[in-house]
Amino acid sequence: MRKIICSTYATLDGFIDDPHLWSMQYNSEDAMAYALNLALGADALLLGRVTYEGMAQAWPHMGGNPYADHVNSIAKYAVSSTLDKPADWNNSSIIPGDDLIAEVTRLKQQPGKDILIWGCGRLTDDLAKHGLLDEYRIWIYPVIKGGGQPLFRQESVVPVELADTTTFASGVVALTYRPLNAAAGADGDTTEGTAAES
Repeated sequence: MRKIICSTYATLDGFIDDPHLWSMQYNSEDAMAYALNLALGADALLLGRVTYEGMAQAWPHMGGNPYADHVNSIAKYAVSSTLDKPADWNNSSIIPGDDLIAEVTRLKQQPGKDILIWGCGRLTDDLAKHGLLDEYRIWIYPVIKGGGQPLFRQESVVPVELADTTTFASGVVALTYRPLNAAAGADGDTTEGTAAES
């Protein structure tokens, strides 16, 4: 069964918004190699609507390196209850919010590589609640931001275990946590829908 991996940048004090303002200077070669390997291990992106719309504006214009070329080539799934059609981003499609759990369950059962999620929000909360999220890859940056969008919310509550720690030359640490209910389903129900879009 395919794994679903949430990969998210966070500051030391636990905020995730505007990473382009505080993460770029820490992009050491070893961190970029790790990110590339993570991307190459996936053949699909699963994104909430807000993240998808932002990425769909920028990524089609990127290319010429292995990371961007791979991301632009793989399947993209945007979870939305409001979008009528996908953006003009190669291999994009829409998963209606009410169909999220059933559709992700089906995707996990298909042959293929991992499914990657960028960001941590209602989408990851819903998947973790239903036992469909296999890993959090939390990149902790040596930055204290002082405020912003938190990494987790009250709805994020799920037991996890530390599976791996990778420290990069820049001081960034990638922590891999596995939800203890992964693949089992938190309540055994994989038919309930959701409108998660962030």
